[in-house]
Amino acid sequence: MKQILLLEDDENLNHGIAFKLEKEGYHVLPAFGVSEAERLFAANQVDLIISDITLNDGNGLDFCAGIRKRSNVYIIFLTAMDTEIDMVLAYDIGADDYVTKPFSLMVLVSKVHACMRRMEDVPKTRISSASVMVSYEEMKAFRIGEQGPEELALSKKELQLLMYFMEHAGKIVSKEQILEHIWDVDGQFVDDNTVPVNISRLKGKLGIDVIRNVRGMGYIWTEENIRE
Repeated sequence: MKQILLLEDDENLNHGIAFKLEKEGYHVLPAFGVSEAERLFAANQVDLIISDITLNDGNGLDFCAGIRKRSNVYIIFLTAMDTEIDMVLAYDIGADDYVTKPFSLMVLVSKVHACMRRMEDVPKTRISSASVMVSYEEMKAFRIGEQGPEELALSKKELQLLMYFMEHAGKIVSKEQILEHIWDVDGQFVDDNTVPVNISRLKGKLGIDVIRNVRGMGYIWTEENIRE
């Protein structure tokens, strides 16, 4: 579930927005001041910040400018400050959208939905599951242990196979699907042992039992994945 940090010091407005967003399927972290918002952001995986600008214990612009220096989280300002210079300042510090009060809750919700859709469209840079992580930028796989990440010596096909399994975590994939995706063939002219042999080699290098054979159906990566 996507998490939204809502920084608004008007308690009634904060509760009203949070109630509507919760009904839309989001988890809202309500904050009524900058210090509380800082604490919540540090302690949670926040996907979107909705912030007022004029607050009792600080300034939303300063708060979000500080966040922007260390995070690419989406930011929507929700404020009564409606002059052009106010908006320019907000966008200059990295705001993704700007809503002026009074406002329609449905308009705010539509903007939140739009931010979440854009978030899904952003290319992911890595995928992790169990104790394995793949970097798309480097096209390398790593085992994550107590001493930190250790690169796995995988062939190109083994890496492609690993990525395919991790991207389809929790789903059964057939031998035919694997052949088509990894070897770009329908299986007619490929040795029957190609897939099981490569899976066996991959499992040996991973050192963990996360690829299971589902008799008569195919294979499944048994752990959940995280895309970042």
